[in-house]
This record gives sequence, C-alpha cells and structure tokens, in this order.
Amino acid sequence: MSGMLINLIIQIVSGAIGGNVVGAASKDMSLGAVGNSIAGAIGGGVGGQVLGAFIPLLANTASTIDVSALIGQVAGGGVAGAVLTGIVGLIKNKMS
Repeated sequence: MSGMLINLIIQIVSGAIGGNVVGAASKDMSLGAVGNSIAGAIGGGVGGQVLGAFIPLLANTASTIDVSALIGQVAGGGVAGAVLTGIVGLIKNKMS
C-alpha cells in the first residue's frame, strides 16, 4: 500500500474515534453514532492531510517506523475529527 493511503486511513479512523468521543461527552454536539463517525472521519481525513502539508514530519509516517510521527497522525486526525463533529453538531442542534 502507498504510504499516503496508510496515513489517510490512520487519520480517518482516529477522526471517527474523536468524533464519537465528542458526541458522547456533550449531547449538545452529538449527531448520533453514525453522524459522529461520519463527521469525525471527514474531519480527521481533511484535517490530517492539512497538518501533513504544514508539518513535514507527519507526512512520511507510513514510509518509516517512527512512533512519534505515528502518534502525531493519530492525534491530528482525532482532534480534527472532534473539532468538525463539535462544530457541525452545534450548528445542527442550534438550528432545530
């Protein structure tokens, strides 16, 4: 598999986990289990790719075995997924 594809998978999975953590922590931001997972996965994938573009250390995680870069991928994807889920959840719940 391509290194970029592996990085993207790591970011999407950690983003989905981050989205579900935010949804479970605050009912005002929850989109439901499926909504949290989808919003988190999108946020993790996009946010992780943006972080990879700005921080070159995170861009080459899959091509080398570097634990700190892998942790950076997971953290970046998880935080970006949590943030997007929180924003979408607040907007959705304020509109209804």
